[in-house]
Amino acid sequence: MINLYDSIDIVEEKLIIQATKGDRSAVGKLYAQYKVLWFSICQRYNERRVDAEDCLQNSLVNIFTKLDQFDHKRGNFKNWSCGIVVNENLMYLRKKGPEFSTDEMERTGGFEMLDERESPLDPQHLLKMLQKLPKGYRTVFNLYVLEGYTHQEISDILKISVGASKSQLSKARKLLQSILEVAL
Repeated sequence: MINLYDSIDIVEEKLIIQATKGDRSAVGKLYAQYKVLWFSICQRYNERRVDAEDCLQNSLVNIFTKLDQFDHKRGNFKNWSCGIVVNENLMYLRKKGPEFSTDEMERTGGFEMLDERESPLDPQHLLKMLQKLPKGYRTVFNLYVLEGYTHQEISDILKISVGASKSQLSKARKLLQSILEVAL
């Protein structure tokens, strides 16, 4: 018996094969299926929408030019493509500014006050809070909490020590917690 997820994978696999052969309709369907997820990853890593859009554009080029390298036997398309999006955002952050600082100053200002109708746990508000974190805090928080990387992997990716990764995560959590406590 084929379950629903197997049939989705089969449809997706066919789309990928068609897309690698130049079928624009298949590319469009894959894009339509994942564009929100891919862009949400870009927004988590970038404070400015224009930077997130640039990262998404670069990610799309990488995903669809490397599509023939995807092997469904080694993993699923969602994880593979999201990995490309994360890597593109990390490269963009490296190009855009100085290396990650292990002693970034905590920024307590710059967070927008909530409208009384808005919940502090509203996904859009949480995204805004995350975007306002200093770059090092935000990047380590994303990689550890949202992407599931270990501190050793983050250390290797960002070329910082494991201790710096742990410190950045701890500071990000404390800052986010203090902001949520004020909002609640």
